[in-house]
Order: sequence, then structure tokens, then C-alpha cells
Amino acid sequence: MSETRLIHLVDDDEAVRHSASFMLRHAGFTVKTYVDGVSFLESAQQAALGCILLDVQMPHMDGLEVQKRLNDIGVSLPVIVLTGHGDVEVAVKAMKAGAVDFVEKPYEKQTLVDALKRAFERLDARSHKDVLTDEAKGRIERLTPRERDVLVGLVDGFTNKMIAETLDISPRTVEIHRANLMEKLDAPSLSSVLRIAFAAGVGLDGAV
Repeated sequence: MSETRLIHLVDDDEAVRHSASFMLRHAGFTVKTYVDGVSFLESAQQAALGCILLDVQMPHMDGLEVQKRLNDIGVSLPVIVLTGHGDVEVAVKAMKAGAVDFVEKPYEKQTLVDALKRAFERLDARSHKDVLTDEAKGRIERLTPRERDVLVGLVDGFTNKMIAETLDISPRTVEIHRANLMEKLDAPSLSSVLRIAFAAGVGLDGAV
């Protein structure tokens, strides 16, 4: 893991910046805070190597727009987005745009720290991207055709009910397929499923 372990924390809520900074510094990270996306973008191209912790709901410019601007100017630091509880659609959009993970508010300390550790591991292991892609594709190969259909629905941000309607099956059947695919992918959460799917290219170019 990178020795600096610098976090660029972008959140318009002063209380969140203060509490998250304190928590992350206590966990061994260095933290630099920004009051909103606009202020971060002003210095983003000169930003020191680290991970970006980006709130989605911000005034002036939301997190998704900040992420788009970062992509446009070629800033490729790992991004973790902070979303509202249950805001799966936003999380999917962010990960399609290149975010390495999402964490729902309110978050547990360990959940956030684990996500950041994964982000730094990716930062340190970019040269192994092809290996990660091959591993993800290998996991996808374990799925049955119907499980892949459900996976595509999850990647599109659909709920179980919406997937059921699209595939003309019952929501209960979708739940079963979803549980099975998570087990086969060794993915304990939706964010893990999305990381694997996007690493394998699912949903990025119509691939299944």
C-alpha cells in the first residue's frame, strides 16, 4: 500500500468533513478536505497521488459531474463515491464512470476504511489491471445464462421487481438467482458484484 495514503475528501457538509477527517486520520490516513467539487477541481490536476472520497449530493456541482470533469481532464486517481442510503442508481452511474467503489451514508467506519484500502491497492497495482480483468471474467463464466441476465439488470441499476418484470419471472426467482450469482462471484455485497461486473466489462459496452 502507498506510504502516503492521502485522502482527498470532497464534501460540502462541514460536520462530515470534520468527523470523517478525524476518523480517517485516526485510522492512519492523511486527509486533505475540500468544501465542494468546484474547489477540488481547481487543483485536481496538481493533486498529490491518493484516493478521492467524493460526496454525490453537493451544491453547484454534484459528484457525478465532478467525476465526469475529472475524466475529461485526465485525472485518474481512484474515486469512492458517498451516496444516500439505497441510491443504487447513482452508485451504478458512478461506477460505470470509473469509480472503484461506493459507500452508503450513514457508513460504518470499517466499511469506509475497507473501501479505501481496496482503492489504494488498486492504485498500487495498476500494472496488474489485465490480471484483475481476467479474474473477473473467470468469475462471470461460472454463472448460468439466467444468472447473467439478473447480473445485467443489477448493472443497469434495476430493482429485483424491475428485473422480474423484464425477464418475466417472479421477484422471488430473481432473489434466488441474485443470491446464487453473489455466491458464485464470491461477492458479499452489491458493490462487490458491480466491481466484478465492471472489471469484466459487463454493461460497459453491451457485453454480458
